[in-house]
Amino acid sequence: MATATKTTSKKKGESVNGFDRFFEITKRGSTWLTEVRGGVVIFMTMVYIVILNPIILAAGAKDVDGNTLSFLAIGSATALTAGIMSLLFGLIARLPFALAAGLGINNFLAVTVVGQVSWPEAMGLVVIDGVIIVILAVTGLRTMIFNAVPAALKTAITVGIGLFIAFIGLVDGGLIRRNPDDANTPVPVNWGVGADHLLSVPTLCFIIGVVVIAILMALRVRAAILIGLVIATIVAIVLEATMHIGPKFSDAGFNPFGWDTTVPGLPTSIVATPDFSSIGQVDFLGAFGRIGALAGIMLVFTLVFSNFFDAMGTMTGLSKQAGLADKKGHFPRLRAALIVEGAGAVAGGLTSTSSNTVYIESASGIAGGAKTGLASAVTGVLFLIAMFFTPLTSIVPIEVGASALVIVGGLMMAQVVDIDWKDWSIAFPAFAAIIVMPFSYSIANGIGVGFILWVILRAVAGKAKEIHWLLWVVAAGFLLYFILPYIQQAIAA
Repeated sequence: MATATKTTSKKKGESVNGFDRFFEITKRGSTWLTEVRGGVVIFMTMVYIVILNPIILAAGAKDVDGNTLSFLAIGSATALTAGIMSLLFGLIARLPFALAAGLGINNFLAVTVVGQVSWPEAMGLVVIDGVIIVILAVTGLRTMIFNAVPAALKTAITVGIGLFIAFIGLVDGGLIRRNPDDANTPVPVNWGVGADHLLSVPTLCFIIGVVVIAILMALRVRAAILIGLVIATIVAIVLEATMHIGPKFSDAGFNPFGWDTTVPGLPTSIVATPDFSSIGQVDFLGAFGRIGALAGIMLVFTLVFSNFFDAMGTMTGLSKQAGLADKKGHFPRLRAALIVEGAGAVAGGLTSTSSNTVYIESASGIAGGAKTGLASAVTGVLFLIAMFFTPLTSIVPIEVGASALVIVGGLMMAQVVDIDWKDWSIAFPAFAAIIVMPFSYSIANGIGVGFILWVILRAVAGKAKEIHWLLWVVAAGFLLYFILPYIQQAIAA
C-alpha cells in the first residue's frame, strides 16, 4: 500500500534560518552576500572620516585655553566609535545605515565652540546634546515629530539629500571647486582645478570611478559600486606611483593638483597600535561656568537642532532609497533607530570624536542592494578592524570614494516625481527644501526652510487644519534656530 509522504518547500520570502530571520534578509528580498558586499562598499565610502575627523578636530584647532587634540588619538577613537555605533545600529535597528562622526557638528565644534570653551567642555556639550536626543526618542516625541512630517516634505528631503551628496561628491572629487572669497562672482563655485587646467590626476580618478560605476549599473551589475571603487583605486595607486603627484597640503606648500586627504599607495606598514587617550576627556558642566548658562544653552540648542534634523532627513532618504519606507515615509524599527542614533552623540562626546550620526554615504551600499542591518554591522566590524590597520585606510583616496556619492545622488533624484508639482502650496516648500540643502551645504537648513514655508503656504491656502500641531512647533523652533546667531550677538554685546 502506497503511503503519502509529506513534503515541505520554502515559500518565497520565507527565512531560511535564525540568522536570516533576525536580520529579515530574505523577507526584505536580499541575500547575505549582498548585505556583506553592501557593508564593504559603505565602509569604503566612509573610511575617509578616520583621516578627515582628526584633520578637522586635531590639526591646529586650538581651544580657548590653547590646547589641541592628538591626531592619532582622534583617528583611533573615530574608528572605534564608528565601529561600535554602526555595529549596534545594525543589531538593534537592523537597518543598513552606518554611523560615524558627523561632519557638520565637528566643523561647528572646531570653528565656533572651542573658541569659547575648552575641548573637554565642548565634548561635554555634545554628550548633553545626545542625552536630550535619546530622551526625546525614548519618550516617543522624536517619533511623533517624524510622523508629523508630510509625505511630500519627506520625499523632498530625500531628493534634496540626493543633490546634496552629489554636490559633496563633485567637490570632494575636485571637479567642482570653491572660488576664493575675494572672487567677487555671483556663483561661489567653479569648474575644475583652475582657469587653465580643468583636470588634475585625482579628479581624473574621480571621473574614471563615476564612468565605470555608471557603465556597470547600466549593464545591471549588482556589485557595480564596489567594482568601480576598486578599479578607480587601482588606477589611482598606479598613477601616483608613476607620476608622484603628492598631497594637496604639505610642508612644501599648497599643490592644487595634489590628493586632498589621502595619497594612494601601497602602505609601508600594515598594523598600527590604536591610541585611546582621548576617551573620557569630558567636562560635562564646565562650559556653563565658563561662558554662562544662557550662552551654553544656546550652543546645546544649536547642536540638538542640527543633530536631530540632519539624522531625521538622512534616515528618511535612506529608508526610501532602500524601499523600506511606506507611502508616509515610515520604516521598520523607527523608534529603535532614533534611540541608537541619539546614543551616537553621547558616544562621540565621551570619545572626543564629536557627535556620531547616520551617514548619507550608507546610500552607496543600499544602491548595491543592501536592505538590512547586516550591512551596517559589517561596516562596523570593518571600522573596528581599521583601528589596528590604519595604514590600510589610507589606500582609498577621498576622490575615488566621492565617485560613489555622485552615482547615489542620481539614484535618489528619481523620487522627485512623487511630489505634487501642480499644487503650489506643496511644490514650493518642497522645491525650497531641495535646493537649500546643496546650496547651503546643510541638510538641517533645507529641512528648516521647507518646514517654515510649508506651514505658511498651506495655512494661507486654507489647509491649516491639515497641519499637525507639532509641525507648527518645529517650524517655530527652526525660525529660532535661524535667528540664533543674532541672539548670540545681542547677548555678547
